[in-house]
Amino acid sequence: MKLCTYTANGQTRTGIVVDGTVIDTGVPGTMIDLIRDWDQLKPQLEAKAAAGGGVPLASVKLEAPVQRPGKIFAIGLNYADHIAESKMDTPEKQVWFTKAQTSVNGPFDPILIAKGAFTNDYEAELVAVIGKGGKHVSAADAPAAVFGYCVGNDVTERLAQHSTPQWSFGKSFDTHAPMGPWIVTADELGDPHDLGIRCYVNGEKRQDSNTQHLVFNVWQQVEHLSMGMTLEPGDCLFTGTPGGVGAAMDPRQFLKAGDVLRTEIDKLGHIEGTMTAEG
Repeated sequence: MKLCTYTANGQTRTGIVVDGTVIDTGVPGTMIDLIRDWDQLKPQLEAKAAAGGGVPLASVKLEAPVQRPGKIFAIGLNYADHIAESKMDTPEKQVWFTKAQTSVNGPFDPILIAKGAFTNDYEAELVAVIGKGGKHVSAADAPAAVFGYCVGNDVTERLAQHSTPQWSFGKSFDTHAPMGPWIVTADELGDPHDLGIRCYVNGEKRQDSNTQHLVFNVWQQVEHLSMGMTLEPGDCLFTGTPGGVGAAMDPRQFLKAGDVLRTEIDKLGHIEGTMTAEG
């Protein structure tokens, strides 16, 4: 099932995406509420999807599927080609940082270039959305802890990122976590470790890889994080970016106002935003 958060007629609700239409779930609250109650809601939502009767997808505004995740974590240096272009060693342990809640952005919304920031970069990423979650989840049990997946981009302000040993500030600028266009539930997607992932800037392909090349796979990521914290419904894990980032090009190619940034992942769809100078 494909589940979205959308706005129509001034109201923001959750919906089911079926064949170019959006069907209102009828579930009060946010996507996090829907995820939390998924086991009880799934049969009635499957019936709604089968019955049809939605409104055209083009008539609504798609929002980030989870607009206010409790936690947003992102793993660094998790594709071999990106490690190589970064001129760093393959990590023996997982390298994690956080992104602020206020970095969340809609799948087709403008992406802001902050005043005085000139080194904005792109990082196409598969995003795993936590469902049941939990504490001390083993890699073997991790598939049951994940609710679904969406497309994301870990937009990064490189100068801010590298001005300190901690990356979170440079990763957390407003609008720098675009996600969407919807969540594909885990049962529909199946194994997330064989998905083509691509990123384009103004139609030029910059990143082109496959999630089978993750150094630490999604299940290992869930196991590692849940060792120290309880993963909760709606938490979002950015699972790493492949090679091809602008900072590694010669000469370096950073994003500028007017650039169109498109990220796509097989079976999940695409997101696309225009880089826009902050007013």
